Amino acid sequence: MRRNLWILFGIIIVIVILAGLVDWPTGPNISIGSFQREIKVHEGLDLQGGVQLVYQLDTSKINSKDVSAAAQSVINVIERRVNSLGVSEPVIQSAKIGSNQAVIVQLPGITNVNDAINLIGKTAQLKFQDQSSNSQWQDTGLTGADLKSATVEFDKNTGEPEVSIQFNGDGTKKFADITQRDLQKQVAIVLDNEIISAPTVQTAITDGQAVITGQFTISEARQLSIELNAGALPVPINLVQQTSVGATLGSDSVQKSLMAGIVGLFFVALFMILYYKVPGALATIALLIYALVVLALFKLIPVTLTLAGIAGFILSVGMAVDANILIFERTKEELAAGKTIGLAIEDGFKRAWSSIRDSNSSSLITAAILYYGTTGLIRGFAVTLALGIIISMFTAITVTRTFLRLGIGTFLEKRLVVK
Repeated sequence: MRRNLWILFGIIIVIVILAGLVDWPTGPNISIGSFQREIKVHEGLDLQGGVQLVYQLDTSKINSKDVSAAAQSVINVIERRVNSLGVSEPVIQSAKIGSNQAVIVQLPGITNVNDAINLIGKTAQLKFQDQSSNSQWQDTGLTGADLKSATVEFDKNTGEPEVSIQFNGDGTKKFADITQRDLQKQVAIVLDNEIISAPTVQTAITDGQAVITGQFTISEARQLSIELNAGALPVPINLVQQTSVGATLGSDSVQKSLMAGIVGLFFVALFMILYYKVPGALATIALLIYALVVLALFKLIPVTLTLAGIAGFILSVGMAVDANILIFERTKEELAAGKTIGLAIEDGFKRAWSSIRDSNSSSLITAAILYYGTTGLIRGFAVTLALGIIISMFTAITVTRTFLRLGIGTFLEKRLVVK
């Protein structure tokens, strides 16, 4: 039993060291072959400054059942264009303005707002290309204006997902000519100058209907159909709101938030040490480990931190120590019943577990409702709160208990008595 405790203690130390390396401002980045990943704190719009654009969709010319798909198509098109600007951690999401469908675009760190607006607002460009004699891609004259629709279907023989496309009258004629001259050759589907698929023509197609196969997963086929519809059915969008956030305001907010977190952590630690003595000090060490691990996860996942997200983290600090208080109070009851220190600690954890489990589960359910039922800043709050709750359960149940167990049978044993 003692050996297992030291092994667990060693694992905790390794976790602390790794979290510390990740948390260090100049910590290591991930580089595995061609995979490169920069590990850093990803700041949201309200922290590093930038611009928020709200676009209203003109859905008057499409069926009401197609509004949701049209909005997703617009989001996909905007996301590709924003990525071409090199914007770090953009946030692009659907929203409602009254009864109208809208898309909110947050561009942290953006400096040239006009270029972003011009790029986002242009019409999607869908083209079909084939290869010339020197194997260079060239336009065929068939564009998104000739495409009627794209839907996900399943092969009747294999059951594998595929994308079915339907051209209009002019598109049918153009596509027939292309497939006749490009038999057993590739025809590239290009959206916003990016090849998203290059199927090989198996037979001449004269009815304006075709199927794109490629061993797709269901999600990949759905994504391709959305991208095709984004070019085939561009929904007019109008910029209705533009909000700029200065970098100075964001920096000031970060400093105040960090100070609030440090002050909150200090007073929580002070209370635990003064009230619970040695067990409180051990709980404080566990709380510091909690903070290190949570911040490391923020950088690794990564979580885009906003003011609301920082608020969620600060709130979770108090919740992190709440589990220790429940455990210590239960331990006091066991000691009052005449049990030994070791048995009182074990039973204290067991009796407190149901309360810790239920309270944290209800908080996680609330965080899930906030995440899936809201948008923007509230989502950031929900994410940081949920992560904090999960890690707090680990530090309270595993880290604190390991420290207390190691103290039994040593000079600290008598000081572990919670009075």
